[in-house]
Order: sequence, then C-alpha cells, then structure tokens
Amino acid sequence: MTAPPIDVSTLSKAELMKLEREIARRHSGQFPWEILLWAFGNMACWLCLWPLVILGYLPLWAAFSIATINIMLVYLPTHEAQHDIIARPGTKWRWLNELVGHATSWMIVSPFAVLRFTHLEHHKHANDPALDPDHTTHADSAWHAVRKIIRESQPDGQRSRDYAACLARGNRKDLILQSVGFKMTYFAVLFTLAWSGLALEAFFLWWLPLQIGLVYVALYLSWAPHHPAKETGRYRDTRSFRSRLGNIGSMGMQFHIVHHLHPYIPLTRTPAAYWEMRPILEARGCNIHEL
Repeated sequence: MTAPPIDVSTLSKAELMKLEREIARRHSGQFPWEILLWAFGNMACWLCLWPLVILGYLPLWAAFSIATINIMLVYLPTHEAQHDIIARPGTKWRWLNELVGHATSWMIVSPFAVLRFTHLEHHKHANDPALDPDHTTHADSAWHAVRKIIRESQPDGQRSRDYAACLARGNRKDLILQSVGFKMTYFAVLFTLAWSGLALEAFFLWWLPLQIGLVYVALYLSWAPHHPAKETGRYRDTRSFRSRLGNIGSMGMQFHIVHHLHPYIPLTRTPAAYWEMRPILEARGCNIHEL
C-alpha cells in the first residue's frame, strides 16, 4: 500500500533537510552494474567499428552514426567515477571505479584526473562566472548555446582558458601537462592513421564524432540543467526541465538538480529520487520546470 504524500508545508527547514537526506540514502549505495555495462559495452562497440569498416563489413556512413552515439555516451560513466559512485576510496572495488574513469575518458581525449578535478570545481562554484569552469556554455537559448559551445571550444576559446585557469588555481600543473600529452597523442594517432591511408576512417570514426559528441554533452550536461545560470546556492544553481528528447535523449539530465544536491546517487536512480523528493524541492524554492 502506497503511503500518503507528506504535507511538507508543515515541516521546518531542518525537518525538510532530514527527509531529503533520508530519500537520498534510499536511492544510493547500490552497486551500479548498469554503468559498468554502459562503460565497457559502449567502448567495445566503438572499437569494433574500426575493423568492421576497414575490412569492408560495415559502410563508413553507418559506422559514423554509431560512433557519434558512442562518443556522446562516453562521458556519463566517467562522470559516475568522478563522484566515486561505483566505489568509494578505501573500499574493495575502488580499483574498478578508477578503471571505469580511465578506460572511458581517453575516447574523448581528456585525462580522467582532469575531468574529475574540473567537474568537482564546477560543483563547488556552479554558475559563478569567475570560478565555474563550465560557465562559458551558458546562453539565452539552446541554439545560442550550441553556437557558443562550438566557438568557445576552439583553441583560442574562453572555455579552454577557463579550464586551464581552474587547474592553475588548484596548483595542478601536472594535470595541465597530462592534458597536453593527451592532445598530442590524439593528433599523432590521427596523423598516423591518415598517413596509413585511413584518413576518412579517422575523420568519421573519431574526429567528427568527437566534435559532435562534445557539443551535445556540453549542451545537456552544462547548459540545460543550469539555464539561465544567473543564481548560485545549493537549491538555485540547478533546475529540473523537460526535454523533447526525453530523459534518455537528454542523457538523464532532466533531473540533474538531484545530482547537484546529492552527487552520490547513481544516474539510473536520479529520476526516482527526484519524483520522491519533488515536494521538498518545491518547498525549498528550487527551479522546477519539468512540466
């Protein structure tokens, strides 16, 4: 029998916080098997495209479509690992958490340690123009955001400078060098493939899918859940929203507000946690826009 809804209007802030944390605990702690399958299955699929195309078993145009989806899906498993959701430090399966992070982030040409550091800084300073490394993605509309993301992702773009500044503030010159090393290795691989007569394969299986995938990730993981990005604070720097592509098409970001409040909840549990927590979020003055 379903319990009747709680009248949160009678609860104090302390009681609301206690209830919110109880709901969050109910949706956390489970081992996220789905993320493991997602991480390694997606990577295996992308790697298989190369021999299938080179040996003539799959047309390049079809492989390009699959590769683009693969690259779009890469970031979320490493995002879970960034927040230690697969295994906390000091636990038995910690090595698996780190493996997922490192084994997937290379596909988007970013060191796992860099992604983790800059993303956690984003959580600390969400929507702060001076300290949030993702603030340059924000714009008045989705179309404007896409154009801005593409522009700011260029070598001379503000986004690259913001990430470098974030690492510099943390005195992480080692991570800056890792990023440079990843980029240099990536271009060396592309050059080698092109030199070997596989220029089109390199372009359509990695370079172009990477450009499209990174724009898509920035749009849905940065712009959409924080728009209009004019407020800071735990309950105001993120929002819920309704995507025309649904929760899967938006990579689970419709309920990203729960992730910022309780980043230890697995992505696959975020929707259920949101709907259970929604009356509390309304009472706390959150940006609710999913209807």
